[in-house]
Amino acid sequence: MRFSRIEVVLQMEATGLVPLFYHSRPEVAQRVVKACYDGGARLLEFTHRGLFAQEVFNELSKYCIEHCPDMILGVGSVSDAGTASHYMNMGACFVVTPAFREDIALVCNRRKVLWSPGCGSLTEINRAEELGCEVVKLFPGEVYGPEFIKSVKAPQPWTKIMPTGGVDTTEENLKGWFGAGATCVGMGSRLITKDIVENRQYGLLEEKVREVLEIIKKIKK
Repeated sequence: MRFSRIEVVLQMEATGLVPLFYHSRPEVAQRVVKACYDGGARLLEFTHRGLFAQEVFNELSKYCIEHCPDMILGVGSVSDAGTASHYMNMGACFVVTPAFREDIALVCNRRKVLWSPGCGSLTEINRAEELGCEVVKLFPGEVYGPEFIKSVKAPQPWTKIMPTGGVDTTEENLKGWFGAGATCVGMGSRLITKDIVENRQYGLLEEKVREVLEIIKKIKK
């Protein structure tokens, strides 16, 4: 594995941003990843959401080694252990799931790969941490909101949470999440918009990523 689970956690804490994205064409995915990378992002979650997504990821993983050497590439929307294992064999350095699955925890822990399960209760968070989870995904974030994170961290200040869904690029929104104690945020279509992808506005995406990272940096000072 190119990056250890500890390196992944430290990068999540350092930058605070995990862009997430899916596209069926490898060349588009590569341009998006390069724009995020040039904008300062050092993590990216490629979501397993379409037919042959694994083939796109395979090309993307090899592309990153050559063109984005410090990019930590992970996979999201994983719902079973077999899929997680397949992506790890193609270089996925972290695995994100929409729901809490113990079978995925086992295969990731076996390889010492960070896994971030979607959790929606303190009970799920506690069980995930018992199974070695470093960063819990709060999903869908807009349903729970920043107050959920604040409430969890009151009795459990050690818990690291990444909200996904309901996170946007505005300073007000980001202040809410990080002010409540989020470790990092997952951001998809509100960062990598449909218009940007369709119109190939990769320079604009690079600027947006840079701006978001600057906002997060300012908030976390």
